[in-house]
Amino acid sequence: MTGDYLTRIGTLIRTARQHRGWSQAQLGEALGTSQSAVNRIEQGKQNVSLEMIARIGEALDSEIVSLGYAGPMHLRVAGGTRLSGSIDVRSSKNACVAILCASLLTTGRTTIRQVARIEEVYRILEVLTSIGVKSRWTNDGRDLELTPPAELDLAAMDVEAARRTRSVLMFLGPLMHRADKFEIPYAGGCDLGTRTVQPHLTALRRFGLEVATTGGAYHASVEPGTPLDRPIVLTERGDTVTENALLAAARHDGVSVIRNASPNYMVQDLCFFLERLGVRIEGIGTTTLTVHGVPEITCDVDYTPAEDPVEAMSLLAAAVVTGSELTIRRVPIEFLEIELAVLEGMGLDYDRTPEYPAHNGHTRLVDLTVRPSKLTAPVDTIHPMPFPGINIDNVPFFAVIAAAAHGTTMIHDWVYDNRAIYLTELTRLGADVKLLDPHRVLVQGPTTRWRATEMMCPPALRPAVVILLAMLAAQGTSVLRNVYVINRGYEDLAERLNSIGARIETFRDI
Repeated sequence: MTGDYLTRIGTLIRTARQHRGWSQAQLGEALGTSQSAVNRIEQGKQNVSLEMIARIGEALDSEIVSLGYAGPMHLRVAGGTRLSGSIDVRSSKNACVAILCASLLTTGRTTIRQVARIEEVYRILEVLTSIGVKSRWTNDGRDLELTPPAELDLAAMDVEAARRTRSVLMFLGPLMHRADKFEIPYAGGCDLGTRTVQPHLTALRRFGLEVATTGGAYHASVEPGTPLDRPIVLTERGDTVTENALLAAARHDGVSVIRNASPNYMVQDLCFFLERLGVRIEGIGTTTLTVHGVPEITCDVDYTPAEDPVEAMSLLAAAVVTGSELTIRRVPIEFLEIELAVLEGMGLDYDRTPEYPAHNGHTRLVDLTVRPSKLTAPVDTIHPMPFPGINIDNVPFFAVIAAAAHGTTMIHDWVYDNRAIYLTELTRLGADVKLLDPHRVLVQGPTTRWRATEMMCPPALRPAVVILLAMLAAQGTSVLRNVYVINRGYEDLAERLNSIGARIETFRDI
């Protein structure tokens, strides 16, 4: 391996380590080696095997090198151009992932239409196929058929795929109906700080599931027939926590009442899917769900998830930061109404069509046309709240929007430990973003001149897309390296942005 390649690999490792917030000593401890060895690797002064690079990538949750192609994917962005035309919002990745997990509830065939073909979906699909579920892409790769075996081979679970997504936690709810004992590995996903799984375990314990977290895995045991003598009160109004409770309740023999439930978009989509399986659910869209469980589910099911409101917000932010007129079609308006109200107060000029139903028959859609607008900073702090408040995942997009607005905007991302920190990366593109504490940033706008730069992709999905959108506005050529995290949550984002006037090239180097 030449010194040039060693130096380039070392640079990638150092940048990934810094984005994770680790010291060289911490990385060395995770690898079972010394700080000085990590220092030599990062300086390109020590030969490294593919196995060591793979171990480093796993420790940092960063795809430094992958088998099967030349290396991690990067984006080269020729910015400073306006977008135009129209673009459709794709199906919700969070709903698709939840429905993939829910397919384990039935012994029949599950057909999911318009599946988001993203890395997060692929990881869950890899786990499903490893335990015996047969999968088949149809309709030119847009739809997915899943056929479970009579008995799941849980011992054969693809541990590496499972570790790369936090969504694997949602296997706990359905698997408790398929096995008395099983284990799944610790969940991964975006680097968003410490995120406890205790609310999941507390809720599922009421259904007879006990979990011991040792040896890098969740060791689950089930006590069948555990009665529910009172409502389940979730200690966290989280989306995946609510989904896990729903998955457990779906085949629980009796009526389960779930309080402090999330009424968010992916939870509603999961409820609509469960109703197709014959599970009756009262209170969809509220914080109290009453689930009439069906102990045995054998039917085939065909379902189309609704469109993704966070992707819609991404496209809206792209139009704002580039000063473009853009039509965004198939926007799930009920999950974007507060965001639009805030933007309207900031001065956003837009039109919307009358509402029409999504393919699931429930979610309300509109088409939005956004025009170049002179925005002013909002009076109030931008902060997330459970639905119907500003969506947690939409908060980062307000950072790049605020950078295009006149005045000072406070953004308080109180849910995640580290995510606000990544928004300060906008300063490298010319924005004025000050970090007040791990949860709050102050954005001073407008940014008079976005400037092109080369940087490593933040390890959190939404801040990574925010950086990409700012690059669209920056005159000159920017490079965003190692965009695996974007591919986890968006399907063909660069190609789709190119269809409305962006100039983004994908490339690989190592």
